[in-house]
Amino acid sequence: MSNSSSSTVSGTATRTFEFGRTHVVRPKGRHQATIVWLHGLGDKGSSWSQLLETLPLPNIKWICPTAPTRPVRLFGGFPCTAWFDVGDFSEDAPDDLEGLDASAAHVANLLSTEPADIKLGVGGFSMGAATALYSAICLVSGNYGNGNLYPVNLSAIVGLSGWLPCSRNLRNRMEGSHEAARRAASLPIFLCHGLGDEVVAYEHGKRSAENLSSAGFRNLTFRTYNGLGHYTIPEETDEVCNWLTATLGLDGSQSY
Repeated sequence: MSNSSSSTVSGTATRTFEFGRTHVVRPKGRHQATIVWLHGLGDKGSSWSQLLETLPLPNIKWICPTAPTRPVRLFGGFPCTAWFDVGDFSEDAPDDLEGLDASAAHVANLLSTEPADIKLGVGGFSMGAATALYSAICLVSGNYGNGNLYPVNLSAIVGLSGWLPCSRNLRNRMEGSHEAARRAASLPIFLCHGLGDEVVAYEHGKRSAENLSSAGFRNLTFRTYNGLGHYTIPEETDEVCNWLTATLGLDGSQSY
């Protein structure tokens, strides 16, 4: 599946983003869930589709899009594939709301054509994890940062070695809405981070989990891995597989 699609968010974005190739890993068993998996900064969808194809999750269809190529402040304006622009990972850093909205809309668009009985999720690594968490905020608040409605329902969020963008605005996005509080409390989120991460420091991942918890995301698991750097290991992917199987009620899981 190769779709070099562009995304503006309901006509309000001033920039047009050209997304790269999308790779799809079809389920080997009965199709029960579809997850969009987002790569990290400078990577592409094919890198993760190869790994996801080896996981013992026959009931999941994986969609692995490729981010647009754009100048990134973290690299001094050098262009690379990125879901949004980023300068650093501090909570005071300015957020590229327009880029985040465009990527979240692209993800929602990829999921919008799935059958009604299929459970939907978003996961990712590093910047992909940040985009997955931003999608969770859009789901819970009911809209993108620009106010347009978020159109799909998500049943699982997975983030590896990532961080939470727009954390300063999180409470504002949810404040005063019983519906947002209800969605936040019930949305399952699984976050993993290595203590040895030299790219996205462990403290950023831990603080992101704490900010989400304090904002009312009660169904959140945060796993720490000793010695793990900015990559993934079998122990981590095994836990992700077990969590997804149980959370999504996939064939072979125990239902309590």
